[in-house]
Amino acid sequence: MHWVLQGQVCRLADHGCLNGQSDRMAYMTAMVSRSARHLLTRRALVAAAAAFAAHPALGQTAGWQDTATMARSFDQCHSLVVYQDGKEVLSEVFRGPSIDRAVPIKSVSKTIVAALTGAALDRGEIPSLDATIGDLAAGLIPRNADPLVATITIENLVTMQAGLERTSGGNYGGWVSSSNWVANALTRPMVARPGSGMLYSTGSYHVLGAILSEVSGESLLSLARARLGRPLGIDIPAWTRDPQGRYLGGNEMALTPSAMVRFGEMYLNGGRAGDAQVLSEGWVRRSIQPVTRSVFSGLGYGYGWFLGQSGGTDYALARGYGGQVICIIPDLAVTLAITSDPTRPARSGGYFGDLVELIERSVIPVARAAQA
Repeated sequence: MHWVLQGQVCRLADHGCLNGQSDRMAYMTAMVSRSARHLLTRRALVAAAAAFAAHPALGQTAGWQDTATMARSFDQCHSLVVYQDGKEVLSEVFRGPSIDRAVPIKSVSKTIVAALTGAALDRGEIPSLDATIGDLAAGLIPRNADPLVATITIENLVTMQAGLERTSGGNYGGWVSSSNWVANALTRPMVARPGSGMLYSTGSYHVLGAILSEVSGESLLSLARARLGRPLGIDIPAWTRDPQGRYLGGNEMALTPSAMVRFGEMYLNGGRAGDAQVLSEGWVRRSIQPVTRSVFSGLGYGYGWFLGQSGGTDYALARGYGGQVICIIPDLAVTLAITSDPTRPARSGGYFGDLVELIERSVIPVARAAQA
């Protein structure tokens, strides 16, 4: 199977893209600085390739050092951790918090909630991905919601194909200012039939998180700690809650870079962490197969993962505002975590494009060389 990257256009974060002249000026400035950075990183990559050819063993170490140098050149990048074949090959903090401090992972939280959806499915709390909101949690549906809301399936929510007007982008502030985030998300107008296409929306994941709490009788925090934190050996701090006390599904969680890598490694290993089967292998396999596609990025999307390809090598991304990333590259046995300044946007014409280039033009070639 192949997850084809069909182009790089604006990646929409919860706070939107290019609004007004100040944003356009910032975008133009970013493009100029990015071009300058790329001139330097291309030279570095050429030099690294020569080192691989002349001294393959030395090239492996030099290659990862060059990856670190490239990442360091991005002034938004805080840290980079890379594992290959289950071993740490790179771990550096360039700026910002220390490596052992939990940092905001923004919409990488969606991939965590997607994993908890798999855990609920594995336990029979959700009978199938075709189960609907009406089947599982009819009490969450406001009386004035569109009748189609009751027919929205779990798969529609986890792939952000609910069909409801988005709560992200320019709608995000109004949504989180409302008195009931679940009700607000479910009473938005239907702009597409459920399952007909991806509409990036944190509201879909918040509704999903509320359903997981309903069917399990536990808070999303308790589920995350028991079903992911404990078997992975990672701490999951409490995070933002809505006015009803529900933990926000799809944003504002915090993890350390090493915890991000452990989560990625679990997916890389078919849902296993040590002797524990954290998620079923079937769920993991289905999660990184494309179900829909982002109209903003052109990337495929599975169950919480964006899916791309470079030179015949598939990779999966959990990504959050500002440039928070977990990436798995199954064919090369690579997991990496990137943390970044959470207050600055990461758009395709700027920093997020830089991170994709880091993965495609540095991490993948170096990892290939290490396997040769």
